Amino acid sequence: MPEYIETYLAALEKEITYFYANEPLKTLYIGGGTPSILSSSQIFKILSLFNFSKTTEVTMELNPEQVDEKYLKEIKNAGVNRLSIGCQSFDENILKLIGRKHTPTDVEFVVKTAKNCGFNNISLDFIYGLPEQTLTSFTNDLTRAKELNIQHISLYGLKIDEGCYFYKNPPTNIADEDLQADMYLEAIKTLSDFEHYEISNFAKNNFVSRHNLNYWSNGNYYGFGTAAHGYLNNIRYSNQKNIKNYTENPLQKETEHKLSNQEMLEEEIFLGFRKMSGINTRNINKKFNIDFEKKYSAILTKYLASGHIKKTSCGYSLTNNGILVSNVILSEFID
Repeated sequence: MPEYIETYLAALEKEITYFYANEPLKTLYIGGGTPSILSSSQIFKILSLFNFSKTTEVTMELNPEQVDEKYLKEIKNAGVNRLSIGCQSFDENILKLIGRKHTPTDVEFVVKTAKNCGFNNISLDFIYGLPEQTLTSFTNDLTRAKELNIQHISLYGLKIDEGCYFYKNPPTNIADEDLQADMYLEAIKTLSDFEHYEISNFAKNNFVSRHNLNYWSNGNYYGFGTAAHGYLNNIRYSNQKNIKNYTENPLQKETEHKLSNQEMLEEEIFLGFRKMSGINTRNINKKFNIDFEKKYSAILTKYLASGHIKKTSCGYSLTNNGILVSNVILSEFID
């Protein structure tokens, strides 16, 4: 194990001990990279810093090639009860093109082994719009995932951000926006036996990610570790992105911003619209002392007529076609 990891974990412990108020946690998520490079004893040490119970949803992200049966048993005993596995695709050639080190067989092995170790809440992550990926191959990925009898699937469209490998080395034969849209809509059909509860997330009954739902419900949460983000007492903050700077002073935030009342309202709207249940206008009116339908009447009229937004029993939600242009729609709610 590289020496810097122990230094990093010492800084992490210092940050958690300083900021965490020891209140019982409803959810705990170990992610944001490759936490499975940590030993099971290191995971146990991190978890021991928090106050949680058997009812707490404790998720850990895994890279399929980094774990075996012994490791899975040990993190289960440490308190992890939900796994999020970075599958991305079941096409071995595509995995090689995007620089992944695992194989489809690795994913299947981890899922089956995790079940044997007592895990009954397993999620797979997929990316659509990958190099050489077709509508058929993507649909086959999802069908293969369903055959593993997992409880949760997350889908993310390929985005090439400035600074990433693909930005400087653009791949060939990637899906355009129209094909990505077709992939997304086909995924909704393929996963019709799952609950589509958030734009990117699908779950079997009672297996929604409670941790992620807290984000979309605009709830408070801590963020610990390098580049982590948190939201407490109307303040959004981010930790230092540079590992060296973080380990030298883990208590120093990189950014802190106290939201204005208008910003809180806007976040309530665009985060809420990510949920398929949409926004609850009665709650928004009470929380922000506004008349939502009057304040946003022009936007609502426009997108109700176009079929991108629909009325619900307690407010409004995006339709499937609305999801495809959600960034455009939601930008209109921001002053």
